[in-house]
Amino acid sequence: MKHNKARFHSLSRRIVTQFCLFTLFLSVLYGMFSFVLLYTLEDSFIERDIVHEASYLQQGYDQNQQWPAIRNNYMSLHFSEQTLPENVRRLLKDEPRRKEFYGEEGRHYHLYPMPGLDNTYLLAEVSKELLVRPIRAGILRFLIISGIVLTLLACGLAWWISRKTIKPLKELADLVEGVAPEQIPERFSADFPNNEIGILAQALEQSMQRISDTLNREKCFTRDVSHELRTPLAVVKNACEVMAQRSDLNDVQSQTVNRIAEANMQMEQTVNTLLVLAREEHTAANQEATDLMAMIEQSVINHGYLLDGKSVEVEIDDSCRVVLNTQPGMLKVLLDNLLANAFQYTEVGFVNTYFQQGVLHIKDTGIGIAEDISDRLTQPAVKGSQSTGFGFGMAIVQRLCDHLGWQLRVESNTTENGSGGTLVSVKIDGTQS
Repeated sequence: MKHNKARFHSLSRRIVTQFCLFTLFLSVLYGMFSFVLLYTLEDSFIERDIVHEASYLQQGYDQNQQWPAIRNNYMSLHFSEQTLPENVRRLLKDEPRRKEFYGEEGRHYHLYPMPGLDNTYLLAEVSKELLVRPIRAGILRFLIISGIVLTLLACGLAWWISRKTIKPLKELADLVEGVAPEQIPERFSADFPNNEIGILAQALEQSMQRISDTLNREKCFTRDVSHELRTPLAVVKNACEVMAQRSDLNDVQSQTVNRIAEANMQMEQTVNTLLVLAREEHTAANQEATDLMAMIEQSVINHGYLLDGKSVEVEIDDSCRVVLNTQPGMLKVLLDNLLANAFQYTEVGFVNTYFQQGVLHIKDTGIGIAEDISDRLTQPAVKGSQSTGFGFGMAIVQRLCDHLGWQLRVESNTTENGSGGTLVSVKIDGTQS
């Protein structure tokens, strides 16, 4: 439960984090844009002055065939590349179209080729005309501080917005978390706003109601089955016992009575198993110290009739003398199904039960499991060709293992003549002593 709450609260933190990161990204992007814009504006003003001066010089030369005096003392006219400063000359040789140059002692040059004239340049040394570069550190400092302030403001705003926005969702999560469906208040969705959260609340309310109705129907069914089916099964069983004691029955009639008795016994076992399973699956804290040896011995006694007339030896190893912290009802159902299968499909040999390193093993020398059903063995209504049951035994075992967190493994070896053997292993998680 704590893990779920922490995961839910991370949604609010995620909104704040993403909001802050987005604001920080915008701040950095805006700072870079502002910085580039300042440099561009500065260069554009310098270029404008140079172009104006070049135009003035060009007009004077065209009128008088002489170059007039330059009006700006930071500009100079050059009629050969050789008269340019060394750094400018060297860089211009590698990059003929370059306009900005950096010289020694922090000098900054702008070079403007006079249009229509070869090797005639107007050079402006603009170091003292620069406005942005001298205060570049201050601008960067301002942009960084303003970005941090905006990010902090955005974090505070995002925290407030996320708290306000997620509050109904948190209330909904607190309402449904860890609460049994039958304890959910009726029509709780009406307390939530008419938006996506309200739609979610309505869907949860309808789902919880359906789950509650299903649980009620299952409880009623379990109660009714326990009363309505056990009584007629007991009647059929008693009737078969009475009929079996009569001496005037012929062979066909005796076989029919035996088949009815066997089917009734299987039905009784199936009903008892399903009822125990239904009760135990809805009991979360029904764990207690359970003697594994006693449970196995009782299950062997209950299903010993399946070995009548067979040459099968049942072995229970001393390693089964352990105490497990588990649900006795569910362990009984598991043992009943596994041992009943082993007894039913073993005609000769042995059925051995032992417990090693937290794993219960039931090994037999029976007919094994057919390859066409080995991959579907734990699915409902899957059974072998020689099975007289309904194919729900291993499905129930798998359901029990899933519910208890146990691991089920089935290994089988089937030969062409129908012999083989099966090893069923169940890794049991429980305190042992």
